[in-house]
Amino acid sequence: MRLLPILGLLPILLCASAQAEEAKSILDLLKPATEKPAEPKAAPAKPAAAKPATTKSVAPNTTLAKAEPVKLPPPRPELAKAIEPKPEANKPELKKPELAKAEPPKAEPAAAAAAGIPAADRQKVQAALLWSGDYAAAANGEDPMVAAIKNYQKRSKGKVTGVLTDAERGYLLAAASNHEQEFGWSVVVDPATGIRIGLPTKMVPNANETPRGTRWSSAHGDVQVETFRIADRELKLSTLFEQEKREPATRKVEYSVLRDDSFFISGFQGLKKFSVKAQLRDGEVRGFTMMYDQMMETIVTPVMVAMASAFSPFPERSAPFAAMAKSVEYGNGLVVSAQGHIVTDRKLTEGCQVIVASGLGDAVRIADDKDSGLALLRVYGPRQLSPLSFAQDASKSGDVSLVGIPDPKEQGDRKLTEIKARLVGGTGIELRQPVPMAGFSGAAALDGQGRFLGMMEMRNAVLASIEPSAPPVRLVPAEAIRGFLAANNVAAAPAPAGDPKASDAKASVVRMICVRK
Repeated sequence: MRLLPILGLLPILLCASAQAEEAKSILDLLKPATEKPAEPKAAPAKPAAAKPATTKSVAPNTTLAKAEPVKLPPPRPELAKAIEPKPEANKPELKKPELAKAEPPKAEPAAAAAAGIPAADRQKVQAALLWSGDYAAAANGEDPMVAAIKNYQKRSKGKVTGVLTDAERGYLLAAASNHEQEFGWSVVVDPATGIRIGLPTKMVPNANETPRGTRWSSAHGDVQVETFRIADRELKLSTLFEQEKREPATRKVEYSVLRDDSFFISGFQGLKKFSVKAQLRDGEVRGFTMMYDQMMETIVTPVMVAMASAFSPFPERSAPFAAMAKSVEYGNGLVVSAQGHIVTDRKLTEGCQVIVASGLGDAVRIADDKDSGLALLRVYGPRQLSPLSFAQDASKSGDVSLVGIPDPKEQGDRKLTEIKARLVGGTGIELRQPVPMAGFSGAAALDGQGRFLGMMEMRNAVLASIEPSAPPVRLVPAEAIRGFLAANNVAAAPAPAGDPKASDAKASVVRMICVRK
């Protein structure tokens, strides 16, 4: 893994000898993207003109100028901007001579709205804007992408239009590709918590469940990123704030701030540096903790900037789900015959030593189809089953309900849960609320009248913020399931005569458990 050292940033972030202004800069760097910069009174640092060697606004830019020869597009002025909010200090670094060299002869037509960026480019541009810190909450209902482009154009002294020129888009796409290659940068949703987070997947390739979320870590644990979610309306944010400051006992807090709906803590935990961000909404707290060895500071610094920009505890828009190969994974299956045939998500059955249909016994995989993403299982022996039947006139647009049994960590019993969503683009499913989706793949999708539309499939991400991706949650239509069954000589049950609805599709849902090595 080739990681870019940024030596000039070492004296700025969370040093033991850091001054109060440096601690404030770290808070600004790690605050939620929806917040405004922290109190203006913290901005007045020591006069920048006095001693360049000790002036915080000059040191980052000097180092970034040295870093440009390393094959990295010029996001470093943006990084300097995220760390030191004084625009005056960054003016000399915003000229970007490389961008001028790369500018194509023709500019993009001014009439092309930013929202009209091709789907193949939109996620790539968004990834670069997230990395640079330009993608933040938009004001007055403005499209977040348009607002981010304006932020980028303003900071780089371009014409602020909200529409990218060919040169600007080329620069941002090159930056996104570079970050993907360098760090494995990917913006994903954690299924266990519903948090959208940016991950340097090459830096933290190992993913494991935790009691409250998910932990990603490097091979030796010198860098760790852990999400958490606490759904407890009785828990006060101030109580959790004090708890996070004291636990574990090895924590030594250097900076902390508590607001009405969020808090931030940073300091040392043993020999590692740590930071915790959390936000409260509707009686639920979501956040993440990052820890890293002190010697990794110059490498981790740019990643922290990008993660702070991408972090959204309650995202309004979906992203691909983070891929995790668990030793024990939960999902859903749909009983489709009285003989014990079950249809489920193909990914759920991969690498399983044992597959169990909860309440029915061990299941055997007898067929799968990569194109449709389906797997066919069967349980043997006499069972009391409620096979799914297929309606002929189920609607394929509008509101839908996803019916399944979530991960036991989210809900210990086998009680069915419904999640409200809507169909977009034919087979795309857009969640109405950012909810945890762990263990929900393979659930039944029903229309507004309770008729079976198909099976829900969760799409995992593999560096998905750089390449175009399918919808994070998609519908495997009932027609595809019926065809898959026919190809494997399983007759799908029709809807009862005289009843336009299929028999209760909810009764056919069963929890599936995959046990891997």
